[in-house]
Amino acid sequence: MPMARAMFEYTKTVLKKVSFNVDLFCKELDKAFSRLLPYEIAELRIWLQEFTANKPELTVCIANYNR
Repeated sequence: MPMARAMFEYTKTVLKKVSFNVDLFCKELDKAFSRLLPYEIAELRIWLQEFTANKPELTVCIANYNR
């Protein structure tokens, strides 16, 4: 697995683990958007839509990144 791909997968794992806490989720999302490559950010946006579909409390965090 390429390093960049590993970072993307790691990011998703971390976001899943902290999704119980909105503040932690927002902080980890900030880190993700500052560290990932542009095409990974595009993929992350798609993943976030699916992941937060039944977690409306987390949409507060992703609102800033849906541009």
